[in-house]
Amino acid sequence: MAYKILVVDDEKTLVDTVKAYMENEGYAVRSALDGPAAVREARAFRPDLVVLDIMLPGMDGLEVLRQLRQETRDSQLQDVYVIMLTAKADETDKIVGLTMGADDYMTKPFSPRELVARVKAALRRIRGQSTAKSNLVFKRIRVDVDAHLAWKDEQPIELTPIEFDLLHVLVRNAGRALSREQLIEQVWGYDYYGDDRVVDVHVGRLRKKIEDDPSEPTLIATVWGAGYRFEDEPA
Repeated sequence: MAYKILVVDDEKTLVDTVKAYMENEGYAVRSALDGPAAVREARAFRPDLVVLDIMLPGMDGLEVLRQLRQETRDSQLQDVYVIMLTAKADETDKIVGLTMGADDYMTKPFSPRELVARVKAALRRIRGQSTAKSNLVFKRIRVDVDAHLAWKDEQPIELTPIEFDLLHVLVRNAGRALSREQLIEQVWGYDYYGDDRVVDVHVGRLRKKIEDDPSEPTLIATVWGAGYRFEDEPA
């Protein structure tokens, strides 16, 4: 079955152009021109990926994102991969969007071909998620790669797909400092086109979920000039 893409933007010309490019790649595509319609379409269509503009009438993209991430009736919507679209000057919107649960972002104006490339990379990552039947077990953190689940002190951790993949890569390389470039390659994919600050934002989100005190992290350490390192004792 074709991957399902939901494109949300209030510029109909842009939506029609992106939709045509996506359909040319064989994806099933639906669109919405405002926030309330985006939520309705997402619930009905259950997309694999959402391209979501921040500036929308009726309900902005950040509120749409919040509702998707808090969707209790459908775990697929909670975990759907979201690429947010932001105006070039709105640096704050990028950070807020990523902090609220977006997986990636693109700034306007953009090339539809670049967006298609970004979508392809994201879907390859989703399709290529590890199927190794193994547990990574440490004193405080446990990761079940096959089940795509993680626990801290035997309490389940609610993670988005990107957060899980980031934790998995860090835990798999426990004790080793990984640069932002290495994390982008292993989590987002070799052909990722975005800014490496996306790593910092997602590490911050992950720390809020697994650290006792995110301001004083002990499990994911910052290695100045090198990147990040997972630090926990093997069980």
